[in-house]
Amino acid sequence: MLATAPESATLTIGDLARRTGLSVSAIRFYEEKGLIQPHRTRGNQRRFLRSDIRRLSFALIAQRLGFTLERIAAEMAGLPQGRAPTQADWTRISGGLKAALDARIATLERMRDTLDGCIGCGCLSLDRCALYNPADRLAAEGPGPRLVLRDDALPARGVSQ
Repeated sequence: MLATAPESATLTIGDLARRTGLSVSAIRFYEEKGLIQPHRTRGNQRRFLRSDIRRLSFALIAQRLGFTLERIAAEMAGLPQGRAPTQADWTRISGGLKAALDARIATLERMRDTLDGCIGCGCLSLDRCALYNPADRLAAEGPGPRLVLRDDALPARGVSQ
């Protein structure tokens, strides 16, 4: 539970919904997951800090990029409660996410760069296709499309595929 902030410095759940574009039920869901922590008025109404707009926006973007709520919550646990995070706070938690995004971008680029060479040409010639795997030599690396999804290129834990 947060310390009580001045009423003028807080937002109602409806105000927060309008500012973030999220539904009230989605905000309650994020609250249940621990991504935001409102305080309660004497009348037991939720009040949110203005910095919760950024927290929710961050969570929304991270989800759209494929991060799980568990991963997002773990990263956001490093942010201070009861005050707006500073630039240094955001920089501190961003390192792990940047590494996961870089790995995902590299995988997407490999897929983009090999996809048209194999499927786009329509040649169906296994002896000339860049994705052909003579003598199944890549089986030793593991299952799946190894030329694109090599172990060093798989998304970091907490990023859905």
